[in-house]
Amino acid sequence: MASSKKHENYDDIAMITLDHVSKSYTNDGIPALNDVSLEIEKGEFVFIVGDSGSGKSTMIKLLLRELKPSTGRIIVNNCDLAKLTQRKIPKYRRNIGCVFQDFRLLKDRNVYENVAFAQRVIEVPTKKIKKNVPAMLSLVGLPEKYKSKIRQLSGGEQQRVALARALVNNPPILLADEPTGNLDPRNSWEIMKLLEEINRRGTTVVVVTHNREIVNAMRKRVITVKKGVIVSDEEKGEYIDED
Repeated sequence: MASSKKHENYDDIAMITLDHVSKSYTNDGIPALNDVSLEIEKGEFVFIVGDSGSGKSTMIKLLLRELKPSTGRIIVNNCDLAKLTQRKIPKYRRNIGCVFQDFRLLKDRNVYENVAFAQRVIEVPTKKIKKNVPAMLSLVGLPEKYKSKIRQLSGGEQQRVALARALVNNPPILLADEPTGNLDPRNSWEIMKLLEEINRRGTTVVVVTHNREIVNAMRKRVITVKKGVIVSDEEKGEYIDED
């Protein structure tokens, strides 16, 4: 088994650290994650790949503090998740941008309001929202769509709105869970180019995906998970079947 990158004092260096993390949903079941240790440094772009049921989604839920590990320690941006009280979890999550396969947009609001919502939650002044939202929509290539209803947008456009919303608060980390899962090849590539640009601007990007073609073409760091265990962790890696 390939070992993930280690530093002598990784708490000070890594943006994300999983230290011997296991997660079981039942006492006698096979663990969804089994003694996983990995580090993702500030500014990295990382793919996490593996078959359905391999533990990828559990990893995302642990990083979002939707789940607690059965054993082990998780540190994200110098925050030890075990020490987070329930009251502090919403504030913690505001420092992580998230995009999902199903977009999770507010269908009853237009594009501008969907992006602005993320700023209103943290009480950003309206004057700043009026500046920040158009800037984000320009970044994702939708400056002219700000008044459009969500149902009027294509799948690719909806994912761009989701990206703008995830990024408008300038989070240090972006988690993308199957961001191209509902998109055609052209839109998939456009979303990946946007993620690459976001990464170039300094955001740490973690992408969970089944898209073999994209992973193999982009030649980023690839962490492969199988049956709850990291089976490979390669710089400029490929999505390779482990059977």
